[in-house]
Amino acid sequence: KCRMGPLDIVFVIDSSRSVRPFEFETMRRFMMDIIGSLDVGPNATRVGVIQYSSQVQNIFSLKTFFTRADMEKAINSIVPLAQGTMTGLAIQYAMNVAFTTQEGARPLHKKIPRIAIVVTDGRPQDRVTEVATQARNAGIEIYAVGIQRADMNSLRAMASPPLEEHVFLVESFELIQQFGKQFQDKLCGVDMCVKQEHGCQHSCVSTPGSFYCECNLGYRLNVDGKTCSPIDACADGRHGCQHQCVSTHGSYLCRCHAGYYLNQDKRSCTIIDYCSFRNHSCQHECVSIPNGHYCRCRSGFTLQPDSRSCRATDLCNGVDHGCEFKCMSTEGSYRCVCPEGQQLQADGKACSKCRAGHIDLVMVIDGSKSVRPQNFELVKQFVNRIVDQLEVSPHSTRVGLVQYSSRVRTEFPLNKYHSADEIKKAVMEVEYMEKGTMTGLALKHMVEHSFSELEGARPLSHNVPRIGLIFTDGRSQDDISEWARRAKESGIVMFAVGVGKAVEEELRVIASEPVEQHFSYSADFTTMTHLVENFKLNICPEEGKGETDIRSPCECEALVQFQTNTVAILQSLMEKNILWAHSLAQMTARLEDLEKQIANKK
Repeated sequence: KCRMGPLDIVFVIDSSRSVRPFEFETMRRFMMDIIGSLDVGPNATRVGVIQYSSQVQNIFSLKTFFTRADMEKAINSIVPLAQGTMTGLAIQYAMNVAFTTQEGARPLHKKIPRIAIVVTDGRPQDRVTEVATQARNAGIEIYAVGIQRADMNSLRAMASPPLEEHVFLVESFELIQQFGKQFQDKLCGVDMCVKQEHGCQHSCVSTPGSFYCECNLGYRLNVDGKTCSPIDACADGRHGCQHQCVSTHGSYLCRCHAGYYLNQDKRSCTIIDYCSFRNHSCQHECVSIPNGHYCRCRSGFTLQPDSRSCRATDLCNGVDHGCEFKCMSTEGSYRCVCPEGQQLQADGKACSKCRAGHIDLVMVIDGSKSVRPQNFELVKQFVNRIVDQLEVSPHSTRVGLVQYSSRVRTEFPLNKYHSADEIKKAVMEVEYMEKGTMTGLALKHMVEHSFSELEGARPLSHNVPRIGLIFTDGRSQDDISEWARRAKESGIVMFAVGVGKAVEEELRVIASEPVEQHFSYSADFTTMTHLVENFKLNICPEEGKGETDIRSPCECEALVQFQTNTVAILQSLMEKNILWAHSLAQMTARLEDLEKQIANKK
């Protein structure tokens, strides 16, 4: 076997029509004999084969096979092209394609010889001199092997110098196998690494007539071409290590700072969670840091000298709480309170005396079939006249609207609109539901949903009165007593307004105490002229008289203002209805006169 270093060899085989089938078989044998003497492999000698006639065909490239068995199998499968003899075209293909790194040739800087063995039996039908010169200048060493009818001048034109070592003429195909053994010796040549002192620090690689030095893995060849230096794999900055890069022989490894561990990606680092060891003894919170941990207290607490336990902080004395009247400390926090008769504002700090109409009002209107569309429009006007008298804002009065018939529908909750104009516009867009009268179901919906904090009702601790106004025109088709009782027990002041076929007994069940002041009934809106003038005397305490009622002054003023506004609205609607009734009476009288006149004419 050839003991020299690795080679990149490409056989360029003539398969023109002048090569008869049995002659082509001897060419197969020639290639396999040469390959059999080589040490083939990805890091040893690589072999490629192309055949040509009028065109060039790649049989296998330098990167295709790395075992002799695979190469011999591919060579035995070659089907000759049997056309012309375009030798120049074949040499050009070898230079431009077969000996490229994409097809498996090693880079030129590795100094691995590139050898083309051209085997032909005739004269080329194209020019070979120029293209052969280009191939030789590109670093390809060309051996020209002519058989039988080959043209010696063409062989000399394509071969590398010295010609006596690169041009061979075999008299017949029968002698090519014997020539193959001589060619092997010529190709392998002398092991230059043994013949002379090479001076390579690591290893020497022999080539025909020369040698070159190689370095071990992890080292690179210095400019003197003989000595080697370790490769710093960290130097190019592409290692991706989060903390530290440590060079090893030809490679690198990542290392983390103290207090961190290397993740599975072998590049990134994660801080060691010392708190997870559960031996920190922190009363509240444990915070991991590199090389240890420390204890931290929750907001409103102070870490004690033992660096583990926590004690509540009096935030009222330790922070600028901003409370207008008084600050009260709680565990880890504080809250502001106001004096009796004043309310805590939405900012949670300021106090203010109550103002008229400072309430959470939910109006529940009957949208059953008996109301009829024209009367439902009057109900909507009634609602908007009430809204006109209120100071509507998120921090003052909030208004919600519910309509019911056989089912219940929230038209808008307490936190939907923040101005009177928005509410009035929404009221006028409400669509009439029709169908039944499920007043009990409406009361249940109001208690469970309408006065919830989720829908905008303010917490009971803010002392904002909750008022429910139920407007109905007929007997309820379900029980009302249970949810009327629950409404009042939950702190909702209930007003009941009945019209037409509304049942007075049901209105009284709905209304808050005193009942006479919280319900009203009218057949045609003509009796809604008062809601008891002494409402404030019965509900709110007067200074220096009687016992103090359970209601706060703020709530009383709000309720009185609401009742006053409601009476005014009802009176206005009543006046409009009286005018309408008078006009209707006049129209009826005129119609009767016309009927009498028509009867007399007959």
